[in-house]
Amino acid sequence: MTSDFEARLRAASLRVTRPRLAVLAALRDHPHVDTETVIELVRVDHPKVSHQAVYDVLRALTDAGLVRRIQPAGATARYESRVGDNHHHVVCRSCGEIADVDCAVGPSPCLTASDDHGYVVDEAEVVFWGTCPDCAAERTANEPPPGRK
Repeated sequence: MTSDFEARLRAASLRVTRPRLAVLAALRDHPHVDTETVIELVRVDHPKVSHQAVYDVLRALTDAGLVRRIQPAGATARYESRVGDNHHHVVCRSCGEIADVDCAVGPSPCLTASDDHGYVVDEAEVVFWGTCPDCAAERTANEPPPGRK
């Protein structure tokens, strides 16, 4: 997989560095994580990597289109390596868990706005909000039986 990351970096005209490879691997294995989590994951194998280096790598990878930065309302920014397919996200209102959601119909139906106001639309962000299965089960388990409060 490292050679795939190296090829992607080179194709984006970025130098291949250990921090960049480590960040790409972390995001491949742990999508939708915040910056602090990326730092923790990278430091498992590269304990001397600085906070600033990881911030710089995330910015460079995002600017190059190799990483996507998402920030649902009220949440910290998260990063993922799934790019270029115009997928969406579902966010749990209780625990903040985020999961990918493919477009509902066709390859990119969300890119056809009802009124684009003359814009050339190339991306749409759709965020579904709800309660994840674990939180829903926990909520149900903590509810009193019917008739009792």
